[in-house]
Amino acid sequence: MFRTALRNVLAHKARLLMTVLAVMLGVAFVTGTLVFTNTISDAYQKSSAKGFDQVDVAIRPEGRQDTGDRVGKEPRLTQALLDRTAKAPGADTAVGVVGGFTAIADKDGKLLGDGFQSQGGNYWGAKDPRYPIVSGHAPKGQNQVLIDSETARRAGYKVGDTVRLSIDGPVLTPEITGIFTTDDGNVAAGGSLALFDTATAQRLFHRAGSYDEIDVKAASGTSQIALRNALDEIVPKDTASTITGQQLADDQAKEIADATSGMRTTLLVFAGIALFVGTFIIANTFTMLVAQRTRELALLRAVGASRRQVTRSVLIEAFVVGTVAAVTGLLAGVGIGAGLRSLVGSLGGNVPDGPLVITPGTVVAALAVGILITMLAAWLPGRRAAKIPPVAAMSSVHAKATTKSLVVRNTIGALFASAGVATVLYATTLNSTDGQAPMGLGAALLVIGVFVLTPLLARPLIAAAAPLMRVFGIAGKLARQNSVRNPRRTAATASALMIGLTLITGLTVMAGSLQTAIDKMASSAIRADYVVSMANRNPLSPDVEKTLSSADGVTATSPLRNAPARIGGQTEYLTGVNGATIGKLTNLTVDNGAFEVGGTRVVVDDETAKSHHWTAGSRMDVSYEDGKKQQLTVAGVYQGTEMMHGIMLDNATLSPHQSDPSDMQVMVKTSGGATSSAKSSLVKALGDNPAIKVQDKKDISNGIAQIFTLMLNMLYGLLAMAVIVAVLGVINTLAMSVFERSQEIGMLRAIGLDRKGIKRMVRLESLVISLFGGVLGIGLGVFFGWAAGELLGTKLATYELVLPWGRMAFFLLMAAAVGVLAALWPARRAARLNMLTAIKSE
Repeated sequence: MFRTALRNVLAHKARLLMTVLAVMLGVAFVTGTLVFTNTISDAYQKSSAKGFDQVDVAIRPEGRQDTGDRVGKEPRLTQALLDRTAKAPGADTAVGVVGGFTAIADKDGKLLGDGFQSQGGNYWGAKDPRYPIVSGHAPKGQNQVLIDSETARRAGYKVGDTVRLSIDGPVLTPEITGIFTTDDGNVAAGGSLALFDTATAQRLFHRAGSYDEIDVKAASGTSQIALRNALDEIVPKDTASTITGQQLADDQAKEIADATSGMRTTLLVFAGIALFVGTFIIANTFTMLVAQRTRELALLRAVGASRRQVTRSVLIEAFVVGTVAAVTGLLAGVGIGAGLRSLVGSLGGNVPDGPLVITPGTVVAALAVGILITMLAAWLPGRRAAKIPPVAAMSSVHAKATTKSLVVRNTIGALFASAGVATVLYATTLNSTDGQAPMGLGAALLVIGVFVLTPLLARPLIAAAAPLMRVFGIAGKLARQNSVRNPRRTAATASALMIGLTLITGLTVMAGSLQTAIDKMASSAIRADYVVSMANRNPLSPDVEKTLSSADGVTATSPLRNAPARIGGQTEYLTGVNGATIGKLTNLTVDNGAFEVGGTRVVVDDETAKSHHWTAGSRMDVSYEDGKKQQLTVAGVYQGTEMMHGIMLDNATLSPHQSDPSDMQVMVKTSGGATSSAKSSLVKALGDNPAIKVQDKKDISNGIAQIFTLMLNMLYGLLAMAVIVAVLGVINTLAMSVFERSQEIGMLRAIGLDRKGIKRMVRLESLVISLFGGVLGIGLGVFFGWAAGELLGTKLATYELVLPWGRMAFFLLMAAAVGVLAALWPARRAARLNMLTAIKSE
């Protein structure tokens, strides 16, 4: 039986090629994902570990103190603590670290690197061991700065140049006095690092006389643990803590692993989808191969082979095919992993240098996935073939499914589909967090149910295409009849395309609906013409609002300033605004009382008011972050939105209780409304600052739309793998069908159907099958998109279902194109059959 199985593999090399390709693509995707993420993670971990070479123990503040009714200041590390640390037993050197967001502009005034990774800090003394200077000298004063070598290379800066940068609003133009190298992971990822002298950094980052961290280097012969124990005797335990350099490196390595695990999971999910689609092709292929060899298998049974041996022979074929595909996919995946790393570099992302990482786990996973998927998909056809009685098999090449098996299949499919729909509908009644798991389960059950029911759905849906098929004459009629001749095969082929289009359509419906909701949210909640904020969402300097309020054409401004406070025994965040102008800049619906902010009168969103049982006229006792208390009165309760919510009070009341006031954003209204000239005027008034964004309502919506568009394009690219596998499935099915119907095609040629008619018949058959899968996929996608939207609607009040009719029509055309392209080779092969040879074939 083993020799028989090997002979069958060698005898059907061409027929198994599509199966090998389908498995190979899935395995290559899995392998490439593992190689790419392992390589990136390993490179960043090694790079970050180097960054802690000069740190044996770090001292860090414990975080903001919250005791009783008092919200205290964030603890800071003082100069006195640094001095004591430097004299601790076993300490060699101690360095005070200060840092924060620092935007650097290129020579064209545009922000360099990623705004979230643009950092600044302090250069310690005349020489800082953390940052070796490769040219120039250490900075001194606000007008001098060091920049990292990668940033200098990308922007073309050199020592002596003037650079534009911003910390929290105002533009600085210091001279570059030196360029240094660093192992900082943010810089390696494409960010930037600027260094000032310590006194300047403390002032710029609002850390006068204090530090964010103290890094201590151990003296020769002192271990990190021993040094940490010595420092624990010095460091005040209520405001600071110590951590070893090794633990810092381990923690950062874990953070990097966690960060890449999300990307790895996403890529592996889509690889799994491609493999799942591939199982249909494999099952289809082995079903047809087994059907064509029914008589052969019956003879084996007649001469003594058992059912298990017949099933085993099919599984051996699948093992050989899966092994070839897995090994090929493994090699291709290594190339994909290397290509992805190069692609990231070419797109502007910097990846630290390092070898390509191919772990034993990657090799085992690739081989296991390829072989197991193939064998599992081939098991059912092999088992079905072994159950056919030898006499029945010899009398008929095609053993038809019994009525009982069809009833059982349809019953199982109906149960799964009904359970899926019920679970999805139940999930829509829950909140967005609790409903995620039921929604996923319901979606899986429904897809399985529809797949099982697809043979039943094939006849009525394909019959609906009969009027269109009549246009193509006898070729169209034959194509329609051929497509429903074997419903199971048609269903398996169409299901592969259905899954891909279900995901694509569902994602598109959700993205379009979310974008519409965001547009409504922006236009309904804000009357301001512009919203000004930092590029990285960090706080703005209060000077920005002062500058904007005095700019030409500006009629009203209001900063939005957040601050923690204790109210009713719990921490709440207050939003400081300009009480005199906030009503002109917002458009919020007041449910109770009046929208009046000033003095001790505040307004509260409906959710917060409900949680505290407040109404207009209610009073609240507030403990500010400086520990002082005050009684505030609720003037009104408004309907909160995703953009505007919380407790609003006048900045004149809030700011005296803040040590370092800063604004999250500034709302601006101009006399001429939102125009390009008004926007340019505001940008110019802010000194063409690369770190500050000036956005109107459309810009806000477009900014979020860009995120959705980027995500959609990435998902489309990943799902393209599943569509490619589906195309291979259609090609495989048609090629097998042509081979299976060789005698029939020869007879059609003999009675007058020309080669063009044969080609048209095969192409139309492919088109009908693809459109059948496309209709099912788009229908399921719309349902899932609606259901997911109902779930999101619990958090997004302006959400409503928007059907992208244009895109759905495009997806249907794409399904048709898949059918036409997939039929090119099988149609050509069918048309070239010699009619006499075909008629004589069995």
